[in-house]
Amino acid sequence: MANKAVPGPDGKLRCAWCIATEQYLSYHDTEWGFPVDDDSRLFEKLCLEGFQSGLSWRTILEKRENFRAAFHNFDSRRIAEYTESDIDRLMTDAGIIRHRGKITATINNARRALEMVESEGSLAAFLWSYEPVSPPAPSAGVGPVADAVIATTSPESVALSKALKKRGWKFVGPTTIYSCVQAMGMVNDHQPQCVLRDEVERARNAFVRPQS
Repeated sequence: MANKAVPGPDGKLRCAWCIATEQYLSYHDTEWGFPVDDDSRLFEKLCLEGFQSGLSWRTILEKRENFRAAFHNFDSRRIAEYTESDIDRLMTDAGIIRHRGKITATINNARRALEMVESEGSLAAFLWSYEPVSPPAPSAGVGPVADAVIATTSPESVALSKALKKRGWKFVGPTTIYSCVQAMGMVNDHQPQCVLRDEVERARNAFVRPQS
């Protein structure tokens, strides 16, 4: 996909990837790139980016409400207590991605997230500690459309991926983490001409980075 902005339904320029579907457009305009410091929302983003691996983000967005229902709204404390019966339940749930490895990784990661809260104060504080010192230019491969763009990483996403893996997290490779970094607003990867870029940048400037 070209690194450009194109007119949206209202004629205003937006990142090219978001014009494909109404869901993409809504996600782009209301969520993508806006800074997040809520642990539950961040855990959800990490999990869904992991489930997206090898798939289209469109598939994940279409199933997101099903995922939330199946995984107790991504409450890490609830998920950390899941047993084999929960895995069996999830493996028969046609509303989500029935991939045993990704399901068990989500349970594992919930337990690791609780450990991180204990040691770091919050998941948010740990993730945001990897924010780039100097904001990068918009990525040449921008957007969450895995089947339409070349996968991207950054030095920070590589470092964060390594740190999470060292702490026992699963399905947190550099590309997955970079997608999460984009989504949670750690970088502003909206194209320079995109109507949302300045709004996202204002939100990032006003955002108080979590310290604990």
